[in-house]
Amino acid sequence: MSYDGAPLVVVMGVSGSGKTTVGRSLARRLGVPYAEGDDFHPPSNVAKMRAGHPLDDEDRGPWLEQIGRWLADHADSGGVVTCSALKRRYRDRLVSAAPHTFFLHLDGSAELIAARITARKGHFMAPELLHSQFAALEPIGEDEAGAAIPIDGTPEETAALAHAAVPSP
Repeated sequence: MSYDGAPLVVVMGVSGSGKTTVGRSLARRLGVPYAEGDDFHPPSNVAKMRAGHPLDDEDRGPWLEQIGRWLADHADSGGVVTCSALKRRYRDRLVSAAPHTFFLHLDGSAELIAARITARKGHFMAPELLHSQFAALEPIGEDEAGAAIPIDGTPEETAALAHAAVPSP
């Protein structure tokens, strides 16, 4: 990826992989704005997930559009946003809104992530939906701007790996 502007990064992965923790830390390290992808979900999506039902592509459409708009609005200043971006077509949609987007896939085992989801409190994502996210996950392709980051270390170690993976202008 060759681009001279500020970094524009999507921290992606299944629920419970650490997107929020790593995304906030990465934005601080890069000195760019941060946005929580969950905040872009319409109330109907949150209610559906809270009830234990996975989102379908129709549900995700408006959400991806909002995240794409945020990325486009921050194309010059840079920014970090979290978004599961599980499928290639979702990432392509974000790249069509902001062509210089770089994806950081927080990658970990289903067992590790299930344990994290079980331990966290106050999140709307039902733990039983994790299997549907892993089933939908399409890893970053060699032709995509991005990197996979292992999450089996501490949050600080994961954030450091994420920061090192982001191309500098």
